[in-house]
Amino acid sequence: MQIPNEKVALPLLADKEVSLYVKREDTIHPFISGNKYRKLKYNLLEAKDKGKTTILTFGGAFSNHIAATAYAGKEAGLKTIGVIRGEELKENWKENPTLQLAATHGMTFHFMSRIDYRDKNLQKFQEKLKTTFGDCYILPEGGTNTLAVKGCEEILTNTDVKFDFVCSCVGTGGTISGLINTAKPHQTVLGFPALKGDFLKQDILKFARNENWELIPDYHFGGYAKVDEHLIDFINTFKKDTGIPLDPIYTGKMLFGIFDLIKKDYFKRGTQILAIHSGGLQGITGMNLALRKRNLPVLDV
Repeated sequence: MQIPNEKVALPLLADKEVSLYVKREDTIHPFISGNKYRKLKYNLLEAKDKGKTTILTFGGAFSNHIAATAYAGKEAGLKTIGVIRGEELKENWKENPTLQLAATHGMTFHFMSRIDYRDKNLQKFQEKLKTTFGDCYILPEGGTNTLAVKGCEEILTNTDVKFDFVCSCVGTGGTISGLINTAKPHQTVLGFPALKGDFLKQDILKFARNENWELIPDYHFGGYAKVDEHLIDFINTFKKDTGIPLDPIYTGKMLFGIFDLIKKDYFKRGTQILAIHSGGLQGITGMNLALRKRNLPVLDV
């Protein structure tokens, strides 16, 4: 599968003599876009090989992973169950655009308190879920496991060897691990975490085989799903100037960070950068609902 690398032509890049391309992984599939397609690919094959008929996975109210798994399961002929963080959503989930989308594609939900949800990765907890829902194939939150990393190792191709830096947003560490494992020796992989905290490095080390990477922790905007007017303005301006839409949770923060680093001369002249667009655009509708409640500007759709 050949995904296009779209060149970004903006005055700052010309002034700094830096080349920037965006790998449009968001164009892979209308519902299973970006890294979610990559992460689910081998997990779905494994589920079928093991004779499973149901996929059970975890996520929050606006989870890209939940939305993608629902459609991927439908396409593969598998039932899907979403264990959703937040019991308060049980009564009004139909007002949530992400959960509406997942339900439309056949996913059923099991809502859980935020306290209980913390135990989602414990074997005892998962065995209890299997007792309730049957012998299902369990995917972790965000979809990251060894098979997910294997899928993400297919993002980079031979056409990408010219780049000096490969940039990725970081959520659970699966996508960047795949990039690290397949990047060439002359390439540096930069990760832009969407979450606060140092735990991501340890999560990545579980899967990454090389040392050609670095996390840039300065562009999370206060933490997961946190945004401000500067980020919203950047995303809207970037789309207007380039035609490339960005999501506010992951890719928007990554590109904001890349441009800030370019302004600060982090990259020497002549550097060629490839930014991986990991999809997630379905979350814009839900984010705009939250922004309107806060009387903040909304994202262009």
